[in-house]
Amino acid sequence: MLKKLDRILNTVIGAFIGVFIGSTINRFLDFKIHPGLYAMQSAPWYTSILFNGVVTVIAVALAVIIKLVIKIINRYI
Repeated sequence: MLKKLDRILNTVIGAFIGVFIGSTINRFLDFKIHPGLYAMQSAPWYTSILFNGVVTVIAVALAVIIKLVIKIINRYI
């Protein structure tokens, strides 16, 4: 059961990092194609990338903490 949860958490970590990388590339390419659209905004074009990065770091940190707790529990079982 704990190995299955560990595999699921590895998948979640990989998915969050993959989605972040993909959305970052997409946002950058969109900025390069349509710079005028981003010039009209009051925030810089990379603001959403920063926000997505923070959310990704929080999600990955939570998954890593859960993985560490699983390893500690697994050691004493």
